[in-house]
Amino acid sequence: MTDFPEDPDRPSGEESISASAERARAELHAEIERVRRGVEQMLDEQNAPLNSDIRRELETMQEDIRRYVKTRIRKSQKRTDRRVGRLEDRTAALEKRLDGIDAERRMTEWRIHTDTERMLGGLLGEVRGIADRLEGKTPPPAL
Repeated sequence: MTDFPEDPDRPSGEESISASAERARAELHAEIERVRRGVEQMLDEQNAPLNSDIRRELETMQEDIRRYVKTRIRKSQKRTDRRVGRLEDRTAALEKRLDGIDAERRMTEWRIHTDTERMLGGLLGEVRGIADRLEGKTPPPAL
């Protein structure tokens, strides 16, 4: 099995789609070649020359397998692309929700700050009023 350099944007252990397809294609071609060599070796052992009909049949099989592999890889690529698209859509939706939550958090913090400031301002006014009364600057309210 061939090792491919890791893509820093992908989690470890996950290989790129094209690298996977390329690896599968290489393995399949190696297997086809091994079968072809096996057939040729078997015919050589039987002392029979590899006639043109058998050679053509082997080449036709090899071409059919290439087309089949290309089709399977293309279908696999499309499925994977759809899955990646769905994941990207979900990621975008989550990011939008996070942005909304962040905006809501900032608004809540602002409201808390404003309400606290208003409350402290009112308390400060009351404390000043009490202090002024204690100093005798204003007469106490009549009961």
